[in-house]
Amino acid sequence: MDYSPRIVDAELTAMLAGLPAIALDGPKAVGKTATASRRAGSIIQLDDPDQLALLQADRERITRLSRPVLLDEWQTFPAIWDTVRRSVDHDARPGQYILAGSASPTKAPAHSGAGRIVHLRMRPMAFSERQLTPPTVSLGTLLAGPPAAIEGASPLTLEDYASEVTRSGFPAIRLQTKEYRSATLRAWLAAYAAASSTTASYDSIIRAATSGDAVKPSKATAQDYREMLTKLWLLDQVPGWLPSRNRLKGLGQAPKHHLADPALAARLLRVSAETLINKADIGPAELRNGPMLGALFESLVTLSVRVYAQAAGASVHHLRTHGGEHEVDLIIERPDGRVVALEVKLSGTVDDKDTRHLRWLADEIGPDLVDSAVITTGKVAYRRTDGIAVIPLGLLGP
Repeated sequence: MDYSPRIVDAELTAMLAGLPAIALDGPKAVGKTATASRRAGSIIQLDDPDQLALLQADRERITRLSRPVLLDEWQTFPAIWDTVRRSVDHDARPGQYILAGSASPTKAPAHSGAGRIVHLRMRPMAFSERQLTPPTVSLGTLLAGPPAAIEGASPLTLEDYASEVTRSGFPAIRLQTKEYRSATLRAWLAAYAAASSTTASYDSIIRAATSGDAVKPSKATAQDYREMLTKLWLLDQVPGWLPSRNRLKGLGQAPKHHLADPALAARLLRVSAETLINKADIGPAELRNGPMLGALFESLVTLSVRVYAQAAGASVHHLRTHGGEHEVDLIIERPDGRVVALEVKLSGTVDDKDTRHLRWLADEIGPDLVDSAVITTGKVAYRRTDGIAVIPLGLLGP
């Protein structure tokens, strides 16, 4: 299979040029091995019993191999983390180790590696990485400000976006013709899938995941499941925004639930692109309002924006006031605390009603809002007379 370039390629290359060890984190099959292998001088695959046995017998072997050394699926032998940490304590030259992991280890390393091993998150393919149409609007440019001209045209239709929701951003899965199945924790994953792009409470997720059970698990048990999904990099929640530069008050801190890939949510809910377009009442009703396609499109936008924001050194949040009077789907925050605000709309048209929360935010935080936009399924990118940009997802890139 030909390698498809990833945005994280440039990030990994830059980090290896200045740091001794990188932990490349992400769910299984996201492309970590393919990406890291292209930069590795030697590779140890720790999910191979023979290679694992050799390393268990001689952990210092990694110090004698060509650099960078890729330790693939390192979490199967957590002790190697501390070996790497000690190695870079003695020799801190850049570009020595890449630790690729599909899960957090069940037994944590003795030391965190802080200051020695730096984490880099790898997510499923962002929309622009799927090479369906060239992007014409850069999130990095929006973040840099001041507001620039917005232009471009997209050939993509609602059907195309629905197809991408279900087709997956996992490189190998995109090539499969048969439905990708996952039996592991299916009921719990399906409940989180139905809660995509919401801040549904743990209690409502418990009820949805155990609808046929007379005895419900405790909240602590539900949190254990959540922790397991997080350790597998399958749950990718968006935290509530805590402003650092202004006095905006009354914001809720509940995270928005997202799975690592909206295609995983679609498969667990057993829905096709056609079903998403033609049927609105999918998933437990108590977890959400509005069509499921709208929620999963928001997840697709969120996945893409997180990849672009990471490349720009920014963080991604959502905003919701305690009473729900105001919500902004995505807040992308620069290191200096200034932000770009994005709303997501499953439509090709935008009116004043769709921008009311963005205008409210502009009034509240003033110049701390660098730019704002509505991400749509439309055909044309442009800037409205009120200054808010309208950008089809297919035209948004890093």
